[in-house]
Amino acid sequence: MRSRRLLLSALVVLTASASACRKSQAQGTASPADCILVEDDWGPDGTVPITVDVVAEGLEVPWGVAFLPGGDALVTERPGRVRLLRGGALQPQPVATLPIARSSEGGLLGIAAHPDFATNRQFYLYVTTEADGTAQNRVERWTLSPEGTSATFERVILGGIPSAKYHDGGRLRFGPDGMLYVGTGDSREPDLSQDPASTAGKLLRVTPEGAIPQDNPFPGSPAFLLGVRNTQGFDWKDASTLYLTDHGPSGETMRRAHDEVNVVKAGDNLGWPGIYSCETQTGRITPSLTFDDAMPPGGAAVYTGSAIPEWKDSLLVGTLASRHLHRVVFDAQSPNRVAKHEVYLRGTYGRLRDVLMGPDGHLYVTTSNCDGRGDCGPRKDLLLRIRR
Repeated sequence: MRSRRLLLSALVVLTASASACRKSQAQGTASPADCILVEDDWGPDGTVPITVDVVAEGLEVPWGVAFLPGGDALVTERPGRVRLLRGGALQPQPVATLPIARSSEGGLLGIAAHPDFATNRQFYLYVTTEADGTAQNRVERWTLSPEGTSATFERVILGGIPSAKYHDGGRLRFGPDGMLYVGTGDSREPDLSQDPASTAGKLLRVTPEGAIPQDNPFPGSPAFLLGVRNTQGFDWKDASTLYLTDHGPSGETMRRAHDEVNVVKAGDNLGWPGIYSCETQTGRITPSLTFDDAMPPGGAAVYTGSAIPEWKDSLLVGTLASRHLHRVVFDAQSPNRVAKHEVYLRGTYGRLRDVLMGPDGHLYVTTSNCDGRGDCGPRKDLLLRIRR
């Protein structure tokens, strides 16, 4: 069955048009319909001066960060621990320790604080765990104690998300509409990405209680976007438009690399596994930016601070294998068009996982050097703050 699926996906690829593909030189400027394909390296080095502070060290694969009212932050570690950052110091004892299923890319992944955390102290976790004898991903809701040093499991709000050794997704974010958005992977079954009945290979949208909103684009389904391979990063350009990064293939249907930066809206289909790179197909989204070499992208955030005014409204993306922070600037007049893109922290801090804005207006980034694919030194993984 799996062989048949891969063969069918390959046939779709052969029939897809590549007419929108354009080669990028150093900094691409494109017409609104163009897709920029970066063939050599990742892009030019950024020229905006920045300073990097190490906020915390001694972490083990910090996958997600949730800033809390009052200045604290919760950090997830993929082996299954929720850590507390208080007064700029990482507290020695975990807030919670979760049992997780063995998986290369699964574990304790994303975290998000409830929009009303100040009154209900609720937060959400994306975790790979055993259920009915098999591994699955699910979103759990927890309550932080009044003193902030322990947490209590409340309930599963979204379960049964397919899991595999690779492609587990895991990013959680609350949108400007107050809904919880959940990035999932295709769990190594590419065709699930096109199945609205499956939660794999999607960007999902549910209420804080886990219900399906009535205005979701696919009636009765939590799916907000289809055709995703393995997203770990998304953020909002405005109330109705998102930037979403996705991992390109690593051998499926004889294709590799071509990680993506996309501009998307409710109901869009990113095309996996039917198209990749700059290919086009009716009813599918062609990315705004893609790369010949494997990046792949981690978290992503729109820069909304004022400390680095040149970065205002840019999309900042952490990268893993290519070990840098990628800045993407979109054309103000043509929202799908990349005006330029550039590289920061090239090879400086290793693998970069989560990227998010903090309540202080600074950008925060976690490293992922202790995940078995990087150099886990004596300081282990870090939480970084980027400022002028």
